[in-house]
Amino acid sequence: MFDFQLHATDGRARTGTIQTDRGTIRTPAFMPVGTAATVKGMHPEQVRAAGADIILGNTYHLMLRPGAERMARLGGLHRFMNWEKPILTDSGGFQVMSLGSLVKITEEGVSFQSHVDGSKHFVSPERSIEIQRLLGSDIVMAFDECTKHPATHEQAASSMRLSMRWAKRSRDAFEANPAPALFGIQQGSLFPDLRRESAERLIEIGFEGYAIGGLAVGEGQQAMLEALDYAPDLLPNDKPRYLMGVGKPSDIIGAVLRGVDMFDCVLPTRSGRTAQAFVMDGTLNLRNARHAEDTGPLDAECPCPTCAHYSRAYLHHLFKAEEMLGPMLLTQHNIWHYQQLMQGLRDAIAEGRVEALAKERLRRLSGEAF
Repeated sequence: MFDFQLHATDGRARTGTIQTDRGTIRTPAFMPVGTAATVKGMHPEQVRAAGADIILGNTYHLMLRPGAERMARLGGLHRFMNWEKPILTDSGGFQVMSLGSLVKITEEGVSFQSHVDGSKHFVSPERSIEIQRLLGSDIVMAFDECTKHPATHEQAASSMRLSMRWAKRSRDAFEANPAPALFGIQQGSLFPDLRRESAERLIEIGFEGYAIGGLAVGEGQQAMLEALDYAPDLLPNDKPRYLMGVGKPSDIIGAVLRGVDMFDCVLPTRSGRTAQAFVMDGTLNLRNARHAEDTGPLDAECPCPTCAHYSRAYLHHLFKAEEMLGPMLLTQHNIWHYQQLMQGLRDAIAEGRVEALAKERLRRLSGEAF
């Protein structure tokens, strides 16, 4: 089962639900990234308690370790990691393309060397879909080439059209062994005509949802938001829209205002491991000496267990002492912060006040990190 229902709109911002066999996903939704069958630093029970309805699994990393076929023999990714709610798996394309000189791209697919042990692998659209089905994904992503930035119009067009041919092959492979949903991925870099061509081709093929790919790859926030001024509206209004790899809270707010429904990013977990906390007024660096005797919480407005029970001074101490509890507590806070942001946006859209909320949140986020 896969069903998307819009419940309210406020300008271009939308709130609704995605219904799957494993549960309901409230949109706009942020998906914590569980790269290698774990949201780093958190128990699955903690991720659920933070309010996450869905997480993301990484096809590239899981195909290398522990392996897709082994995962299937062990009962699939949900059982393996004790996560009973929905999982979206990326196609592996972005990670493969990031390997640089270790990659060879042809019409058939991508040959590459593992970053783990140097072993050689080949992933085609058909193999990517097969891997994701072996993992037991609820939302499968079409295999694509993430266009590098910067790209000329000619380079972006060639890359996008290859991705569209792969999208058709992904759809054909998916139909042979269907899961609840397959999402196509719009490409086209920062060129409106290419984004339109990509959207038209994806709609012609037909997908249960549509992603916006090829952004947040170095173009900067202003350029990304300018692309989002038009890219989401090229996609069907009655299907979920997923902006891949985004991002900072201000990025998410800007994208929600432009009609995006789903997000994922490693930022809250990665920042948690490097002593950076997201708070209502920006970010905190817990290594800074100014926190050494601060008995207050990270964020007085946050309901998370970290803020309820631990001081900035204690968290500062943990990071200075290189204790593993520091990254764990800070990651837990950051995931809660992101989920609270999404709940606030959902409520504001439903009540017709999202523009006012966004304006106030962005005003508070405009200060320097401290």
